[in-house]
Amino acid sequence: LAIILALFFSISIEAQTNQWRDIHKVKKGETLFGLAKEYGISIQDLIDANPEMRQPGYELKKGAWVFVPFAKKDDVPAAQAAKPIPATSSPLPNKPATPTVQPQATQQANGAIRIGVMLPLHNENGDGKRMVEYYRGMLLALNQLTSEGITTEVRAWNVPIDADIRTTLLEKGVSDLNIIFGPLYSNMVKPLGDYCNSHGIKMVIPFSINGNEVAVNPSIYQVYQSPDELTKKSIAAFLERFPGHHPVFIDCNDAGSAKGVFTSGLRKELDIQKRSYNLTNVNTPLADFDKAFNKNKPNIVVLNTARSPQLNRVFAKLDSLKAVQPGVAISMFGYNEWFMYQKYDLSNFYKYSVYIPTTYYYNGGSPKTEALEKLYKETYGEAMNAGALPRFAITGYDQTMFFIRGLKEHGNAFNATAAQVGYKPLQTRLNFVRQGQGGYKNNHFQLVHFKVDQTLEAITY
Repeated sequence: LAIILALFFSISIEAQTNQWRDIHKVKKGETLFGLAKEYGISIQDLIDANPEMRQPGYELKKGAWVFVPFAKKDDVPAAQAAKPIPATSSPLPNKPATPTVQPQATQQANGAIRIGVMLPLHNENGDGKRMVEYYRGMLLALNQLTSEGITTEVRAWNVPIDADIRTTLLEKGVSDLNIIFGPLYSNMVKPLGDYCNSHGIKMVIPFSINGNEVAVNPSIYQVYQSPDELTKKSIAAFLERFPGHHPVFIDCNDAGSAKGVFTSGLRKELDIQKRSYNLTNVNTPLADFDKAFNKNKPNIVVLNTARSPQLNRVFAKLDSLKAVQPGVAISMFGYNEWFMYQKYDLSNFYKYSVYIPTTYYYNGGSPKTEALEKLYKETYGEAMNAGALPRFAITGYDQTMFFIRGLKEHGNAFNATAAQVGYKPLQTRLNFVRQGQGGYKNNHFQLVHFKVDQTLEAITY
């Protein structure tokens, strides 16, 4: 495995295309000579890959992390190849395996899937930190796949925002890859996509980008859908789910909100269907606020903002309404951002039967999610970024499990439909649909419903 996890170090990565076979955590009593012998490389190779070793007085200390480069042609082969970890019934292994680096012919004979990662894997800014977490999740998934008998070879390149990805594509071994995860930046999509299409490589765009290259390039698999697509799906889901409800739109006086695209689009569709609805304001006196709600039909509340302070004010207002009108039936149709407030507002989500349109759901209470988060912390010495939703490491884990299992099962016939992969994701469901004569885009969409009986349901469209 080529692991570029600069988050372990205070050393910045200068080159854009550095590659490493592994990152080794030093154990008590280990020496440079021993490490070089173990990995079949020279001591000078180790020093070249770890410039801090040139500093006067440098000592190899227990717990330190050492970049291990790939062996060169003239290096002495390792005395003993690393063995794959044995299969286990546990859904998550205890620690990442040290993969075996084999000659290409042997890898092909063994059915190894050759994976490339081209993302900003550095510790210089938010993009780098997020992508390192994503990549760590990928590595945990690959370790699990190894335990299931699926052989892979991974090479990763640090491709920051100012990189010319065409230079990266000149690196040895790129043309032999089966699949590439990346890039992060929109201006890199076309050159990487063109390269993948001409070399028969599947290209997974894991995060949101601008442009529509997926419509013309059959090698592209685009995970994230555009805001416009998701808005249209949200409106369609609302109309399908609540035909007998009375919509109530609450203005929360948030001048900076971008949710007017959804609320105005929804109101337009309601007008076309000649369905009545009411408008009110969170500051409206309770006596008048009450008039916006139907006493004979269930009400579905829609806000024109996704911000937490305004949401909490609406909850308080609805509590006051319920106090004077206990029989009024209220549900709420929310936004993806509300997941960020779940820790604090969960009881209100259940009380007001909240529906959230989304492509993912992070369930921190799921045993499998808890197990992966625990494994991540044990492996990397720190927790996943709790301020990010969806979790980047779980995103990397889910995408890797989905695509690599699909490739293993179907080879070049894999077109990334959910029916082809028997994998239940921890966070993000994947189900790709062909875009005309171009590539494939994830089409999954769902409503996550917080039911009044304190349970959850996912309504898939």
